[in-house]
Amino acid sequence: MKRLVSILLALVMVLALTACGGKDSGETTPPPADTSAPSDSGGEETPEEPAGPEPITLNIAYMPNYASLWGVRSAMEQGCFEEEGITVVLSEFPDGPSEIAAMESGKIDLAYIGKGAHRLCVLGNAVIFAPSSVHTTDKIVVHPDSGIESMEDLKGKTIAFNSGSSSETTYDNALKVAGLTRDDVDGYDMGIDNMVPAMVSGTVDAAVCWNPYSGQILQQVEGSKEIEFSDGSTNISSWICLPKYAEENHDVLVRFTRALFKGMDWGSKSENYEAVAQLCADTIKSNLESQLSQLGDAHWFSLDDIKSGMADGTVESYYKNMQNDFVQAETLKPEEVVEDVSQFVLFDVINEALK
Repeated sequence: MKRLVSILLALVMVLALTACGGKDSGETTPPPADTSAPSDSGGEETPEEPAGPEPITLNIAYMPNYASLWGVRSAMEQGCFEEEGITVVLSEFPDGPSEIAAMESGKIDLAYIGKGAHRLCVLGNAVIFAPSSVHTTDKIVVHPDSGIESMEDLKGKTIAFNSGSSSETTYDNALKVAGLTRDDVDGYDMGIDNMVPAMVSGTVDAAVCWNPYSGQILQQVEGSKEIEFSDGSTNISSWICLPKYAEENHDVLVRFTRALFKGMDWGSKSENYEAVAQLCADTIKSNLESQLSQLGDAHWFSLDDIKSGMADGTVESYYKNMQNDFVQAETLKPEEVVEDVSQFVLFDVINEALK
């Protein structure tokens, strides 16, 4: 009996080993699924986030007044440059020619200029990639002891102006309106920032300058006043860069201009005037009142102004008429006039930015 039990137990163990795979079945355990591959269930891969614009820092030149700052400060305040991946570093300059000189030295990338410095664009020193504002009247500041009450009274007077800038253009326009030439007055060419002390000391009878310098004269010289005149010329302000910079940085100019136009559209609305004026005042360490007083100096372009002006040729006419003004003022020779203004105005950048 014991022998029979032993045989039976041995048989059970053999059968158990066979059932547990003692015999090669030819099958292997499948490898674990590759979790990195798409499943067969029709699921889709999670799309990657689109890359933002390449970050870039731009050194921007401005003059210490509302006209120069209103657009760029509006764009900064509204986060328009951040959307384009642009960091703006502002640097102050007294006038357009000194800004262009700074660009030529490599210190500045882009700059705002008034009408006078546009002559350098016509001559090929710089190119325009965005309009900023326009106005059709000019002003000169007169000393209370000068006896000047009208443009005709400028004859024989000492008048301070700044050559190469909008000051010189306005100076020549004032003489034209008065029926005078430079030989009829005592012109005094000086730095724009030297006009305030010259007027305070009574060294000159009148000064041809812009805010904040004209405002400082009115504040510091009791009885001084501004005389406004119009000669039918168009006074345009613009944003510029060097021709070589434009060739090498087309996309950067489009990004900057697109952001600038968005800011200008916000800043051109009357309900935002005070906020913009405060931004300008904070930038140049001025007061709100002095900036608000400059709101009437020009027409501040909105996005619609630029779109319609590009469509009907108004923007192009500004730059054509500007050249004619320079010729009449004898600051540009007739043979220097550029018939196709797209040679110094980058309409392609403007149009791309408007899209």
